[in-house]
Amino acid sequence: MLHQGTGRRAILAGGAALATSGIIRPREARAAGTLDIVLESEVVILDPHVITAAITRTFATHVFDTLFAMDDRGQIQPQMVEAWETSPDRLTWRFRLRDGLKWHDGAPVTAAECVLSLKRWAPRDPLGRMLEAATASMEATDARSFTLALKEPFPLLLQVLGKPNAPLPVMMPERLARVPGTQRITEIVGSGPFRFRPDLWRPGSLMVLERFPDYVARQEPPGFLAGGKVVKIDQLNLRVMPDQTTGANALIQGEIHYMQYLPFDLLSRLERARGVQLLGLGGLHQFQGNFRLNHAAPPFDNPAVRRVLWKLADQSAILSAIGVPERFRAPQCASFWMCDAPYSTDAGGAGAKPDIAAARAELRAAGYRGEPVIAMEVSASISQTASMVLVQNMKEAGFTVDQQVMDWGTVLARRVRRDGWSMFSVYSNGTDMFSPLTHFYVASTCADFPGWSCDDRIPRLLQSFARAEDEAARARVAAEIQTIAYELTPAVMWGQFTIPAGYRSTLRNLIRSSYPMFWNVELAA
Repeated sequence: MLHQGTGRRAILAGGAALATSGIIRPREARAAGTLDIVLESEVVILDPHVITAAITRTFATHVFDTLFAMDDRGQIQPQMVEAWETSPDRLTWRFRLRDGLKWHDGAPVTAAECVLSLKRWAPRDPLGRMLEAATASMEATDARSFTLALKEPFPLLLQVLGKPNAPLPVMMPERLARVPGTQRITEIVGSGPFRFRPDLWRPGSLMVLERFPDYVARQEPPGFLAGGKVVKIDQLNLRVMPDQTTGANALIQGEIHYMQYLPFDLLSRLERARGVQLLGLGGLHQFQGNFRLNHAAPPFDNPAVRRVLWKLADQSAILSAIGVPERFRAPQCASFWMCDAPYSTDAGGAGAKPDIAAARAELRAAGYRGEPVIAMEVSASISQTASMVLVQNMKEAGFTVDQQVMDWGTVLARRVRRDGWSMFSVYSNGTDMFSPLTHFYVASTCADFPGWSCDDRIPRLLQSFARAEDEAARARVAAEIQTIAYELTPAVMWGQFTIPAGYRSTLRNLIRSSYPMFWNVELAA
């Protein structure tokens, strides 16, 4: 879900600084079959059930596995599951696992462990809670089979089990699945195509994932998170860089093979660099920026004050300040569910247009008394740039703003408190935000989720959305939910955009996705 990219910095001259820094090894020292990559940030939290952070999801897609998965057409396909069936009344579902599935410690994957994993994950996820509420029982019937009995039909069952959104419904061995979801697992053992090497982990520098030789890939071609995950490299090195400029120079010099997010101000140089390719996608592979608001403390406990921000979040100005080229952004998008997406709508957004004078009048009418807005900003990030543009407009409209700069880890720690902060800026994958059921700030309404937004109408409409039998009906409900969301203002969008990835032309068969994926990738000689 949540991303915090590093900011734009002046480019280092040449590659000399890299050669002497000790950050990465010289090209000639790398072993064949080893891929060196730089992701959006360092992986810090390794338990994929307990957090919505996108970097944890990226880690999880390589180390863990799911029962079902989404393909590149947006369809849900079996992954760990071999076969399934449902009763005529759609209340009883039977699933059978593929043969030969193993955990990274060599033990066989069992259906009972999958049941425990789902029960650990479900309370932590909005869709999981909906499934949990609709479930009468779930139990293993033999080593490879389990049955799920529903209280009522749940048309989105497979979509929930195969959703690409964090927190992912990954499977864990029994000893980990029994750890309460309120606690993080301390041992990382999955059944995915790569296994984590804790003995080689150097926080702040390097994380190593190696090919799991006992992984049994599906026979279908790969597509997004579904299909055959055939690992063709021996080792994946996740390297930590001090900033984007250092990473971009490393990519240009061939010291790394892949960089997830390229700095906008270096795109022209990267496009000209020999041996560098850019990967920039649109639609659901774009990102949605949001200002998350804290409804539990003044001044944003006042809904009228919150709604003033719709006239102050100038998406065009924010994306221009960040440096997003026109070809990598969407126009001013009024849809909570992303533009150029299945449920795109402008319902409820008629007044969400930049207008500082109108915002000033609304703020006076809302009864704002000068309470400070505490804006948490991640140092040197594009999210900080977005916040700075909004804050300037807020001050012009009459807000008192206290900008507090910190790192992303501090934001994550502070946002769980109901006081001491008012807002923070963040951006998320479109695959997380295109549906009311997975949009972090709408689906979590009336739940214990940082921000504490609540409207009793939304949970009922989310149930209606989940029970709808076709896409047209779901689109109608999505428009209703968005109209309420504009009133509630759990978050304010600051833009829809692409951050292109960069990779060396020696990489073959890189899956085209905004999610970094390194199965099926080969290194040319």
